[in-house]
Amino acid sequence: MIRESSSSFKKITQANLHKKPLIISGPCSAETEDQVIQTALQLKQTDYVDIFRAGIWKPRTRPGSFEGIGSAGLPWLQKARELTGLPLAVEVATSRQVEEALTHQIDILWIGARTTVNPFSVQEIADALKGVHIPVFIKNPIHPDLELWLGALERILKAGIEDTGLIHRGFSSYGNTLYRNPPMWHLAIEMKRRNPGIRMLNDPSHICGRREILLDISQTAADLGFDGLMIESHITPDTAWSDANQQVTPEKLKEILNEVIWRRENGTNGDSHETLQKLREQIDQLDDELLQILTARMKIADKIGAYKKENNITILQTKRWNDIMERALAKSEQLKLSKEFLIKYFDSVHMESINHQNKIMND
Repeated sequence: MIRESSSSFKKITQANLHKKPLIISGPCSAETEDQVIQTALQLKQTDYVDIFRAGIWKPRTRPGSFEGIGSAGLPWLQKARELTGLPLAVEVATSRQVEEALTHQIDILWIGARTTVNPFSVQEIADALKGVHIPVFIKNPIHPDLELWLGALERILKAGIEDTGLIHRGFSSYGNTLYRNPPMWHLAIEMKRRNPGIRMLNDPSHICGRREILLDISQTAADLGFDGLMIESHITPDTAWSDANQQVTPEKLKEILNEVIWRRENGTNGDSHETLQKLREQIDQLDDELLQILTARMKIADKIGAYKKENNITILQTKRWNDIMERALAKSEQLKLSKEFLIKYFDSVHMESINHQNKIMND
């Protein structure tokens, strides 16, 4: 059994993987040999795509949906690689799928969101990968749980996989209408902060759920310093067997990528960026002042807690809290601060104040 990606493509794979931006594209699902080959050929012609992807095994929410063509589609991918020179990437969810992918010399594996959420499944994959030299990307779990994402990464690293990456594909959220999976950028940013040496790609297709807003999400990812994108493409997306609304033709993909502006962490010139440094120093000073103000606010909250304890008054005063929020939100436009930010900010401050008062009440 072959225990690593094909040696003939290893150098190409490594070179492509460390390109920025790294673009991975291909159909959500491999459906027919012709569909796979034609999509790969057209993507190669865009001159943007570095890695060809296709779903072979598709975990679906409900039975009866198309769950992938299975291992029968792996030879199709091999033929697409022969014709285009593009390395191959597929999603795996079990040890058997890992073995099947390695047997067919797949160059890159990724672990999907539905698998990342289950530590037992991730460990099964990690055990199957021991002794294998192949790049592995890990998508965030469906639920907004950073620890699950970190845990999955740690399991793969402990299996000896040194070439790892992360894929941010948004998180499930009840009642959402704008996105299929809201990006919750703060979680991806925190994951990047904790793992500065690991590549992170963005998956606009699963975040958006519809092709009309792919460019907006792609540009945001570029602005935030992501290392690349994974975008689903199909020769006839409207007739795709799965996730038709979020796929685009290779030609449309080229149009989108042609509009995305990729920025560098240190800019485009070699200057010391003295202006930027001075502005950051101002930010640092204001942050220190904000912390001092918050500390002063909590000291007053402590006094209020002591008064409430002495006079047997409840900590939570709903009317008072509503008044604070209404006053703050009424100023949002004047202050040029979004209402969403003000709600999150005051909620956090309020909870810290409640914690202070609760401690005094029960001391």
